[in-house]
Amino acid sequence: MEKPGITLERKDGARTVVRRANRLLGALSARDFEVLQPHLELVDLPRGKVLFEPGDDVVTTYFPCHRTMVSLLIVTRDGREVEAATVGREGAIGGIVSEGHKPAFGRAVMQIGGQALAIPTSHLEAAKTGSPRFADLFSRYADALLAQMMQSVACNALHRTEERCARWLLATHDRAGDNIIQLTQESLAEMLGVQRTTVTAVTGVLQDRGLIRTHRGRVEVLDRPGLERAACECYRAVEDHFIRLLPEVAD
Repeated sequence: MEKPGITLERKDGARTVVRRANRLLGALSARDFEVLQPHLELVDLPRGKVLFEPGDDVVTTYFPCHRTMVSLLIVTRDGREVEAATVGREGAIGGIVSEGHKPAFGRAVMQIGGQALAIPTSHLEAAKTGSPRFADLFSRYADALLAQMMQSVACNALHRTEERCARWLLATHDRAGDNIIQLTQESLAEMLGVQRTTVTAVTGVLQDRGLIRTHRGRVEVLDRPGLERAACECYRAVEDHFIRLLPEVAD
């Protein structure tokens, strides 16, 4: 059975993508969506799949659906990586604003596997050129994504690992749509840029406070308000900015 919100409907014998699967697409006018619709493809993206590497030409744009989540990572020369931003069904990744050759600066990796709507970036660029409202929506989204990255820089430099961990779990909980987050401690350590032993200690503190429960390969959120209180100011700052910029997407 296909998941709610990412099913394919039949209309006049053709299979039609339901745009509410992704909130950014859902905010488009019917006319603008119709321009994209023939070029959208529903794809399955397993956890760990790399969408692009630093230096790759970004030829495909992905709109995550339902619980799918992508991590945008900065990679150092010695192979270490740290997360700069996360993208779920509220947005898109790859070729959001720029035109022509678009070499990627970071690595995009599936953090929570699932389905996404993929489109050749060239078709997205053509749609932005043909519709000022379309272009404005994606420009505002790009601003919101940049704000998330800027806040991550401050967060990584100034806030305690426990606060950062709570913030990351909240953002992932928003996108997962479920109290159960499929997540290993190794993955969480990579996203936070710390050792696994540090993550074990931090999640242990959050668990002792009754905020989460850790299982093998997953984290269960038990007390969402408590987790918000445990997080640094960065979570609310990013969310509030997103709502101000994109109220039609944040609904």
